[in-house]
Amino acid sequence: MTADPRHWNLEFGDWNFVTTHRRDARGIEVLYNHTGGTPVPLVIVMLFDIKVIDLTQFIAGPYCTKLLADYGASVIKVEKPGAGDGARRLGPFPADDPDPEKSGLFIFLNTNKRGVTLNLKSPDGAGILRRLAATADVLVESFRPGVMAGLGLDYPSLSKLNPRLVYTSISNFGQTGPYRDYRATELISEALGGVLDTSGEADREPVKFAGYQAQFHGGLVAAPATMGALWHSLKTGHGQQVDVSLMEAEINIHELQIMVYPYAGQQAHKRMGSYVGHYPWSIYPCKDGWVALCVNNRQWRRVGNWLGMLELSRDPKYATPAERFAHFGELEAIIVPALAEQTRAEAVARGQAAGVPILPVSDPAEVMQDPQFKARDYFIDIAHPRAGSYAYPGLPFKVKGTASRGMAPAPLLGQHNKEVYCRELGYSGQDLVRLRQMGVI
Repeated sequence: MTADPRHWNLEFGDWNFVTTHRRDARGIEVLYNHTGGTPVPLVIVMLFDIKVIDLTQFIAGPYCTKLLADYGASVIKVEKPGAGDGARRLGPFPADDPDPEKSGLFIFLNTNKRGVTLNLKSPDGAGILRRLAATADVLVESFRPGVMAGLGLDYPSLSKLNPRLVYTSISNFGQTGPYRDYRATELISEALGGVLDTSGEADREPVKFAGYQAQFHGGLVAAPATMGALWHSLKTGHGQQVDVSLMEAEINIHELQIMVYPYAGQQAHKRMGSYVGHYPWSIYPCKDGWVALCVNNRQWRRVGNWLGMLELSRDPKYATPAERFAHFGELEAIIVPALAEQTRAEAVARGQAAGVPILPVSDPAEVMQDPQFKARDYFIDIAHPRAGSYAYPGLPFKVKGTASRGMAPAPLLGQHNKEVYCRELGYSGQDLVRLRQMGVI
């Protein structure tokens, strides 16, 4: 970030602002709009004036940079000419039309970013990337370890051009260790990390978690790690490399089960989806679907009142988590029929009124219509020029007193080449034609 006082000509859609940046009477930095003559404070997002170069693909890396972009950072997504990010070829697609510009996954992961194409394997492309990195605050990449070094674009190389650069590397196993160069997928991460061993029924094969939990969690870990390094850079002027291992992020998802081994000297066991050492802690059928019921030892005393069976909570045979877990079959024979006679709404209303943690298992349509998420304006409609207008998940947190930016749609492939290369780097239109003909952009 440049020193005060700072002056910019800012463009937000159709708006142009002539601005200065200074502290108000409270010592808080405020951006003032001078376009109309009298300075007027503008609402500022948290990461205003932070420039991020995004060299990531698929899920984990793009989710990290999405979080930075959604809270105000200027993120430039760099994609391979002609092909783009591989997530463009992953669904869902509207009307099952596999157009790479219409991928719901890609659009969700790349809101509020500008997009350029660049061939990093070409000398000219690598040179352009160096120019972008020279003025950036953050660079995030998710190539296999060693790829960026082979291109001359690794952290030691770029930090010479920009000593304050924060360089985040996201990979399957991290930049070191015997598995550094191993290939992996979501399923493999869950397998090696121990998640699969504790999922599913005791006498059946392990069950994979739904979706891309390791990938998204890896991005969720990478974003605050990057922010911590950025804070250090802004304070000291010295950047550093952030090494994110998706495998280690996966282990963190279920660290409590992992800690059963060193603390208790035993393995966490599978038992009908129930959490080890607790009961009830599982999914149960109702008349019209399923509910999740998770009860700790303090809450167990409320279960009898909820089910109209006070003797259940008072029976010393079920007094502790270990005893209830040991009598798993007996309790199932009581609780399962009781819930099967109720609708989900009835079970939830009665359970919550009694202080018992129980909620329905919702399908996607029910999630998007849930009054809790509507009350918090969680889902946001985004109009994309090719895919159309759809509701997408918003930010999973809110910060009072600081605005988050509106959701701009994900960029089309190479959409902002002219804006970034000509306006910011000084290339001419003829230069862009030449670079395109050479396969650089």
